[in-house]
Amino acid sequence: MNGFDLNGSLIPGEQIHAGGPPKDGIPAIDKPDFTKARLAGFLHDDDAVLGMVRNGVARAYPVRILNWHEVVNDRFGEDAVVISFCPLCGTGAAFDARVDGRVLDFGVSGLLYNSDVLLYDRQTQSLWSQLLAQAISGPMKGKRLTLLPLTHTSWADWRGQQPETDVLTTNTGQTRPYARDPYAGYESSEQIMFPVAFRSAGFHPKERVLGVRIGDVAKAYPFVELGKTNGLVPDRIGDTALNIRFDHKASRATAHTIDGRQLPAVVGYWFAWYAFNPTTAVFRAAEHASPKRGR
Repeated sequence: MNGFDLNGSLIPGEQIHAGGPPKDGIPAIDKPDFTKARLAGFLHDDDAVLGMVRNGVARAYPVRILNWHEVVNDRFGEDAVVISFCPLCGTGAAFDARVDGRVLDFGVSGLLYNSDVLLYDRQTQSLWSQLLAQAISGPMKGKRLTLLPLTHTSWADWRGQQPETDVLTTNTGQTRPYARDPYAGYESSEQIMFPVAFRSAGFHPKERVLGVRIGDVAKAYPFVELGKTNGLVPDRIGDTALNIRFDHKASRATAHTIDGRQLPAVVGYWFAWYAFNPTTAVFRAAEHASPKRGR
């Protein structure tokens, strides 16, 4: 399918779907071009960005660009990093591009699993699931990628936090109408365009959640529930104490250790998180607050 060998895949072949574009029909960005925040006049304050800080360098990746490319192969000094975004799941994720000491670079396969993008590495032609962070076919089958902290927020919010940030520009080597959202209306619709293994009626399918996985334990923090709090939620996942920080205006949710270090997590649509984590715990503001009321 799309030129990939799915024999022996960790995922049944019938659950992998062609999304429409062929392999590399959605072109990854291999030579990202950046400018400074003060020169990024093409962005609006409420534009969504994926923000990352690594090795003392802050960068913003506008979703209006990622909608058309889905993958950015980047470097922070000596560190190779892949930024990925799936418009169908609303999920942005950053990974260390090193696997077993080997640096991989990634493209877009044109295939989907649970409506989520399947990346492929150009070195071995293995397919990788974004939300599993794992190779599901090819020579790398079973290998895992290391998820890195990433902040899904508004441009105004990221610029305020990181005024010296670099910003990915529209100088991508491709001609795309970056001012146009090819998925306009999708987020408000209950429609899911491709089959998923598990569905839950607990929330609107496109409700945004912060998904945190520590070890084998997963927990979802729906924005609609976080909006009922004061913006700081102390919590525990397994043996790990953490704080969830939420900003309604910026539509930002992040997870942090007690000493403030940001943890790897994913913001995306509820249906996507649940499809990959059907046993996930779910944060409910009322239940979280009840012990404080003496119940």
